Amino acid sequence: MPWKETSVMDERIKFIGRLLGGEKLAPLCREFGISRATGYKIWSRYQQVGVEGLQSRSRAPHSHPNRTPFAVEQLVVRLKKEKPGWGAPKLRELIVRRYADIQPPAISTIHCILDRHGLVQKKRRFKKFSALAGYLSTPGQPNDLWCTDFKGQFRMGSHAYCFPLTITDFTSRFLISCEALSSTSEDPCYPVFEQAFKEYGLPEAIRSDNGVPFASGNALWGLTRLAVWWIRLGIKIERIKPGHPQQNGRHERMHRTLKLAATQPPGLNLLQQQEKFFAFIDEYNNERPHQALDMKCPAEVYERSMRPYGGLTDITYPDCDKTLLISNCGRLCVKKMKVHMSKAFANQPVGLLEADNYIWEVHFMDYHLGYFDEISRKFAPREDPFGIKLDRMMENL
Repeated sequence: MPWKETSVMDERIKFIGRLLGGEKLAPLCREFGISRATGYKIWSRYQQVGVEGLQSRSRAPHSHPNRTPFAVEQLVVRLKKEKPGWGAPKLRELIVRRYADIQPPAISTIHCILDRHGLVQKKRRFKKFSALAGYLSTPGQPNDLWCTDFKGQFRMGSHAYCFPLTITDFTSRFLISCEALSSTSEDPCYPVFEQAFKEYGLPEAIRSDNGVPFASGNALWGLTRLAVWWIRLGIKIERIKPGHPQQNGRHERMHRTLKLAATQPPGLNLLQQQEKFFAFIDEYNNERPHQALDMKCPAEVYERSMRPYGGLTDITYPDCDKTLLISNCGRLCVKKMKVHMSKAFANQPVGLLEADNYIWEVHFMDYHLGYFDEISRKFAPREDPFGIKLDRMMENL
């Protein structure tokens, strides 16, 4: 008989008991429905540690290289409760003195642990705002959500590749832009989106996949300079789950129509291909009825956004102690110390607020990014300052 799922421990005890009673292992394995390799493993564990060896073992990974050991984290929490008036620097020194055999975490790491357990008393409050959605919204009005993506590249008559960048309104299916680009690099995307913003105003949110230039699996929080620009404009970001294009199904369906109407046959070059795209945009928005719109055309449903585009506004940090500019290479320069953050924030101003001795909170707009530690000269990022699930980004690595 196979193991009973609700009483695996009991079955293992019965198995060992009958072995101790003199029965042979092979017939017992057949009777219990397990392999002989499993039977020998159970017998070996029993011989080594007794009955405790029959308990199911954890299948979790044995180590997490970038994670503070659980025992050390619990030690920090216990010491903080023991010394409620002590901050991260003093707690680290206490660990060094009391527990010489433990590798003490950095001060910024200790501060993150305390913050995660709600043991940090905030000096000032900042309003909460989620820029990156860990969920996908269901908008009801035009410009609540725009969708964007690169349609699959294809060769033109000149044998050069064309990469169409497309933008649609989720609710009305209105095709806002379809631009023929020579690559998926970031820089050519700015004028495309800027022209769309100038012509139609700003959306509340933009949904994309996790590919470049919208996201980067190797960057801090998966952000790119393009995504940070959207955030500066007050646009929320939604990302579909990697490998699930159906979560952006309306946009993908438009791509299929675009492929049939404007790429077969393709244009000779980018100029000719763009003329095909312009013709498709006009037909798709003004002539082609859509069943989901009660046979109306997208242009009959779409309305321009009430949020006009006026470029970037200045960022000020009146509640912070310092305002610094992230360098072009993504570094934070403090007291002649260079601390790497992310190139996505290049040339962006951030605010520093002293949270404890040698510990500075780093803020971007209304978002708390993490902590800078003067002693270790390291930046400890918060796990999820923008409301996006990190495991989604890890799936894309």
